[in-house]
This record gives sequence, structure tokens and C-alpha cells, in this order.
Amino acid sequence: MNILVCDDDKEIVDAIGIYLENEGYKMFKAFNGIEAIEIIEQNEIHLIIMDIMMPKMDGIQATMKIREQNNIPLIMLSAKSEDTDKILGLNLGADDYITKPFNPLELIARVKANLRRYTKLGSLETKNNVYQSGGLVIDDETKTITVDGEEVHLTPVQYKILKLLTANAGRVFSIEDIYEKVWNEPAFNPENTVAVHIRKIREKIEINPREPKYLKVVWGVGYKVEKI
Repeated sequence: MNILVCDDDKEIVDAIGIYLENEGYKMFKAFNGIEAIEIIEQNEIHLIIMDIMMPKMDGIQATMKIREQNNIPLIMLSAKSEDTDKILGLNLGADDYITKPFNPLELIARVKANLRRYTKLGSLETKNNVYQSGGLVIDDETKTITVDGEEVHLTPVQYKILKLLTANAGRVFSIEDIYEKVWNEPAFNPENTVAVHIRKIREKIEINPREPKYLKVVWGVGYKVEKI
């Protein structure tokens, strides 16, 4: 697996590289968003670790550019003072984030979890390969989603959330349940993370995200896809 690490702090890049290479990953290095995009265009990259604050092109701008072309799993690095940017990054298509300073072993665990989701999006046990609620159709064999015949594009995490809820249309999942099933790790204060992804999914599948037809909140309980 090829992993791109983008951070303007060369010591951080080198330190992350030691852990990645010990796990058998091949690492590509970039020190600003422009370099990251060039590497992605020239190489097959399976996951990106992207810092927010960088010269020339920061992580937010780079994420926007990357998401125009592909859905490579992207983990965003952020300092504690960058919570607003972190939420913005999730809105723009980042799949996960980790706050500096971080435990390298936690970063490796998140890398592995995101790669599992990327390579095994069909891992949920289901009897059918097509899930439907009204005009919302998920074809899990081709990993495509259509709403009233129009294809919509989701990130790997967004896809798995929507698949979980649509495959179980009518069932309410708590925020903790969604996080644990999609992120495959214990939930710890998952509210903001899940809410950001839910909001982004609604923007893509709903005519009016403020009055959703498919993806609904059940106040005080969680979320569900309406059974239509």
C-alpha cells in the first residue's frame, strides 16, 4: 500500500515514515498541498495523511482539489487550536482526523482502519447487493449510489454510513452504533464526527437537506434512513 504524508514539518514526516515503513507501507513525502497533488497525479496512492497548516497550499485547499477527482481515504492532522478547520476538513471530504501531538500507534491504527474501509466497503454482512428506499438505490457490487436515477458520489466513510442505514431502512441507529460499525473502533465523543458526515451525505442525496426525505434524525436517539 502506498501512503502519502504531507506536512511542512520534515521531522514529523520522517517520524511518521518510520512507523509506516515498519508496517510494510511505502511512503511518499510532500511538504505542501501543491506537492501532494502532484504526487497523487503521478502515483497510485491508497491513503493520504494531510496536515492543515502548510505554506503555498494548505491542507484544506489541497483536500478540496483532491476530492474533485478521487475518493482516496484522507486523514487530516490538526493542532488543538484548529478545531474549526478540522470540522471544515471533514465537511470537504476528509475521512478522519487526529490531533497533534498524537501517539504514533494511534495514527497507525487509524491508517489501518481507513484502509480496511477503503478496500472492503462491502464488509457488512447482508443477503443482497442492492439496497433501496424509494428513489435512493445503493448497488454494493458496483459501489454506486443513485437518487431518482442520478448518480451521487460519496467518500468511503459516507458510503459506508449510508449503506449501513439503507440496508437497515426504518431502524434507528444511535451515534455510538454508527461510529463503532463504520469506524470499527470504540466510540469516544463521536457526536461531531458523525454529525458532519451525516450533514454532508444529506447535501448530496436530498433535494432539501433541511427537510430530508431519506436520511432523518430521531431526536434524542440517532439516525435512520426512512423505509419508503
